[in-house]
Amino acid sequence: MHISVCVCTFHRPELLARLLNGLCKQSPKGEFSYSIVVADNDYLESARSTVNDIAGRTAIQMTYCVEATKSISLARNRALEHAKGDLIAFIDDDEVPPTNWLFLLSKALIDYEASGIFGPVRPYFDSEPPLWIIKGSFFNRPEHPTGYIMPWQECRAGNVLIRKGIIEDMSTVFDPKFGANAEDIDLFRRLKDAGHRFIWCNEASVDEVVSPNRWKRSFMINRALLRGKTSLLHPGQRLRSVLKSLVAVPAYGLALPFLQLLGHHYFMKYLVKLFDHLGKLLALIGLNPVHERKM
Repeated sequence: MHISVCVCTFHRPELLARLLNGLCKQSPKGEFSYSIVVADNDYLESARSTVNDIAGRTAIQMTYCVEATKSISLARNRALEHAKGDLIAFIDDDEVPPTNWLFLLSKALIDYEASGIFGPVRPYFDSEPPLWIIKGSFFNRPEHPTGYIMPWQECRAGNVLIRKGIIEDMSTVFDPKFGANAEDIDLFRRLKDAGHRFIWCNEASVDEVVSPNRWKRSFMINRALLRGKTSLLHPGQRLRSVLKSLVAVPAYGLALPFLQLLGHHYFMKYLVKLFDHLGKLLALIGLNPVHERKM
């Protein structure tokens, strides 16, 4: 059994180096072999020297490729073109895995006879963030008991292992129409609709390095507007979702001054929710204030 670990990167050499060093230390325990594919989404090939440097110090096969058009969807598709394994793992360039990460994912895949396995992505701060960030749990994601069957709405490509066979016959794996947001959710929605089963493994966690620029309120609002916009691209329950947003926008707007009295983390949590719904309504009438996802 061979695993191809796919990594997409853009202008983050320090984080990429941290990730690759972690990937090179994986412990297969005799159960599998693995290789690494790095897709650089910078046409200037800014990640090449980082990859070459680490590749020269490890016995793990490392493939470097370039996707010149700026698009996480196209970069992920480019990485898949070079993935030769029976299994495909995806991990983001700002994440760091423990040495048993691949082993735990692969063991769960076999134990549960699943099409794919997802694991937790937990925030890691190199420096201490403002207290409201911690109290509001802004970078915490849902977690589940191991064995939980994943709904497509929570399936993302930041920490996942899938069987290569389930995507080999797809004409489009990651759909570029989603831009820089939710193309992975769309993929797993389509795979779930095709009958594939995805399982949660709570032991197979990775750390996500949350840099200070992501603590900014403007960053959170930008992401929320983009999420709202792309949510309309998912088929099913669209009318219900829009009606919910029509109620939520004025309700949250009226509640915000009172929420500030309870604490700034409450205020920001519901401000972000407000802009999630607002992004959806603006996109519905053809207004898209956010065209690019901030890193």
